[in-house]
Amino acid sequence: MSRTTTMTVRLGGALSDFVSANVGDDGSYENVSEYIRDLIRRDKERAEQVAFNRLKAELTHAFAAPEDTYQPLTAAEVIARNRA
Repeated sequence: MSRTTTMTVRLGGALSDFVSANVGDDGSYENVSEYIRDLIRRDKERAEQVAFNRLKAELTHAFAAPEDTYQPLTAAEVIARNRA
């Protein structure tokens, strides 16, 4: 079940003006909450894309290695190696 969290953010000066310009009749968003939710969703997608690209690069590197360099590892060994 999802939960709702209310947060208070203080913005001043240029940041406040920028948000105001993007909200309401002149902006792309109906209200500040909608704008903030969209920014958070975009940042979440960006973070997920960065993680995916890192994984893809690691897999590309691993699959490019000669087969005789492969070593059998258990799941526990992989987890321990990644924690280090």
